[in-house]
Amino acid sequence: ANCCGRWHRQWRGEQSALYHHFTSTYEPSLHTVKAVLILDNDGDRLYAKYYDDTYPTVKEQKAFEKNIFNKTHRTDSEIALLEGLTVVYKSNIDLFFYVIGSSHENELMLMAVLNCLFDSLSQMLRKNVERRALLENMEGLFLAVDEIVDGGVILESDPQQVVHRVALRVLQSAKEQIKWSLLR
Repeated sequence: ANCCGRWHRQWRGEQSALYHHFTSTYEPSLHTVKAVLILDNDGDRLYAKYYDDTYPTVKEQKAFEKNIFNKTHRTDSEIALLEGLTVVYKSNIDLFFYVIGSSHENELMLMAVLNCLFDSLSQMLRKNVERRALLENMEGLFLAVDEIVDGGVILESDPQQVVHRVALRVLQSAKEQIKWSLLR
């Protein structure tokens, strides 16, 4: 009994240390998304929104974006681990879409954000998801990303809901512009 008791105490101590390591290192958080990026087929930034200070300066962000593009633009996979981050991505014609999370983040959640963004833009741009159409509809892109992710927290993963909310916000903005133009 003494031998087993000592072994059990040692095992419980190791289990406790392991539990402490994982809970202190990987605290659960709603802040799952670190960045949303859209790059063109040369790796140049069309859209970038960073939700934390992993890359605090524009210079560091652009270097990261070049690195991520160089590692992903010729591969068929949809996920990469890069610089300690989980990167899910998709390409379409002349655009590369990226959603970035921490290395321990659930890839399926990040992929749900990526698919929601792509499908929302596809509906908004009438399936014409390419560079020129995106640049002509940047306001819709900004609104869509804000509906999907806020401060790194995933708010919505249903593209139908995103498109509906973006349409409401665009309509409200148009009403405000008309009101102010009439009051002048």
